[in-house]
Amino acid sequence: MTHRDPQSAGKEISAQDRARLDQIFMQVILDAQAQVQQTTPAQPGNLAAMFHKESVSDALQGCAMLIAGWNQGRVDEPGLTRATKALRALGLGDLAQRLENLRQIDES
Repeated sequence: MTHRDPQSAGKEISAQDRARLDQIFMQVILDAQAQVQQTTPAQPGNLAAMFHKESVSDALQGCAMLIAGWNQGRVDEPGLTRATKALRALGLGDLAQRLENLRQIDES
């Protein structure tokens, strides 16, 4: 098993771009967190509730990883993958696409 440098786990963002784009980045993340917390299980029952809770937890943890990565100067790829997978599981595909667009946040 190879160990990767945690700093290389995503796209590097310059300090100037982070300062310029911080409000946009955080708005996308905060919107994702708010929408995730408003979801409900797709079906009644304990099993659906359990899977829903797990997906919500994964989405929020992915968002936290994205914020931590952003503070270190990168778009965290593992966090992005975790959050978008969970968002899709919650039926929030459009929001998952918005998060995926963060990969190119500094290209506009």
